[in-house]
Amino acid sequence: MKSLLALGAVALTTAALAWAGAEAQPKAGGAPVPVITKAAKGEHCVEDTAYMRRNHMKLLLVHRDRTVLQGIRTPKHSLKGCIDCHASEATGSVASAKEDFCVSCHSYAAVKIDCFDCHSTKPQRTTAMNPSHPHAASVSANVEEMAGVSR
Repeated sequence: MKSLLALGAVALTTAALAWAGAEAQPKAGGAPVPVITKAAKGEHCVEDTAYMRRNHMKLLLVHRDRTVLQGIRTPKHSLKGCIDCHASEATGSVASAKEDFCVSCHSYAAVKIDCFDCHSTKPQRTTAMNPSHPHAASVSANVEEMAGVSR
């Protein structure tokens, strides 16, 4: 029974890989590589490219915690900053098409992006939370309380 399950897993994995590789992809020494578009804005990233490839998620998580839990907002490692610079000129987004900045690498690495379950994939003009958002009142009160601000 276990060998049958293992054989099924191998067959499904092989089929998935064959399907994923069906479209033309750039090759580097025979291996497919993600298509990474250059940032539409700015001269350079807030960190060097190799560092960001390895650590972008850690930076985003630390920035999220500082912003949400401590009320400290800085632009250097913010998701909004990434979106503002890396949104595609073609789609205006970082995650709406397979060639978009986030999707190209995350699809290649088979990593699900859940940032955009809540956050917009397109640059926005405001950073304020929509007052009709279901968590707006509780988040605002908690941040003010943590920051020692009273109304």
